[in-house]
Amino acid sequence: MAAEESSSSVVKAQLALSLSEAAAGGYSGGETVSGRVVVEAAAPLPLRALRLEATGRARAAWGEGAAAVAAAAASPSGAAGGGPGVRLEAEVPYLDVRQHLLGQDSRPAGDEGLILLEAGKHEFPFSFQLPQQPLATSFTGKYGNIQYCVKATLERPIVPDQTVKREFQVISHIDVNSPVLLSPVRRSQEKMIGCWFFTSGPVSLSAKIERKGYCNGEAIPIYAEIENCSSRLIVPKAAIFQTQTYLASGKTKTFRQMVANVRGNHVASGSTDTWNGKTLKIPPVTPSILDCCIIRVEYSLAVYIHIPGAKKLMLELPLVIGTIPCTAFSSRNSSLASQFSMDMSWLALSMPEHPEAPPNYADIVSEEEFSRHVTAYPQLIDCNEELCCPMLAYIQEFRFQPPPLYSEIDPHPTEVEDSQPVSIMA
Repeated sequence: MAAEESSSSVVKAQLALSLSEAAAGGYSGGETVSGRVVVEAAAPLPLRALRLEATGRARAAWGEGAAAVAAAAASPSGAAGGGPGVRLEAEVPYLDVRQHLLGQDSRPAGDEGLILLEAGKHEFPFSFQLPQQPLATSFTGKYGNIQYCVKATLERPIVPDQTVKREFQVISHIDVNSPVLLSPVRRSQEKMIGCWFFTSGPVSLSAKIERKGYCNGEAIPIYAEIENCSSRLIVPKAAIFQTQTYLASGKTKTFRQMVANVRGNHVASGSTDTWNGKTLKIPPVTPSILDCCIIRVEYSLAVYIHIPGAKKLMLELPLVIGTIPCTAFSSRNSSLASQFSMDMSWLALSMPEHPEAPPNYADIVSEEEFSRHVTAYPQLIDCNEELCCPMLAYIQEFRFQPPPLYSEIDPHPTEVEDSQPVSIMA
């Protein structure tokens, strides 16, 4: 961004301002903002000073009894009265930094104290630290905004001052790993459809989410149970709502909008439906703003049922959009993985190089127990004789037979002897 003089009788100068790249999402309280101001002149340039101002403030403004005002104009905080046509305004400062990159703090009269800047391109680096206390997250809403900016001013004699302005983003981090935001949220409600004696039955809804805090881009698994005992066809839905609340001169202004939604299947009369983790993805939105006294940005997950001819049955689950993602699940997985690998390594160390022979079956199962489990069956008949019943009837006889004794000598050598084929006639 650059500003250029239009007068042809004075030396032309260009003024530009650039900021160093900030961390993902923006700056936080206590961090350092740095950049540079560039002045480029075609000829020697007389000037009084080159100033830098960094400001940050929250402003809310709207009209009572008139059209709502989207952005507040620069004016003293607040407004008296509350009659029709009165403009209500409020302002909270967060940042006020002033530096002189060139020249003196005081501006002498006349040509005293003038600085002659040689022709060419001149760079003036700057840096300042944000306050240590938490700063409200940058935001632009329906009836106000939270804005942080840096402005450079080039003071010159005769001609008006040249200014260039840059806005930078500030974020107040919210860690969703706090116990409050990791706790599940559940609600349930029932609604009777109809009136007086013409009721058609109740519609019940219960909903639950695993935790209260989520971040941008995450998918929220929704668990819900819908029971339709009415005579009407109902449709379950879910949506994320953003609620903006503005305060000025003791009055409150609220703006609510839907930022994401999902729809379920129709539920017929006398039927039920279950959501086992139906997902709703959070779009890129401003994180929750809970630490500003005149502007609040809050979110909620609404699970509701559209009922023809009746009001919606709605459940509101509080939701906090944070900036630091949840790590409880991943840490639990890594813990289980490390435990599993440790167990596997222990198993590998405990295995002998040469496996031992298995124990004798007779040493494990006593003769008394063996006789108790084995049922006495008639003696096998010769295969050459006729069978009185199917062969499968005798399969159970081998259920508790002991395995052959272990031996390192192969009882069946590799030599294959010639054998006569045997035929069995049933």
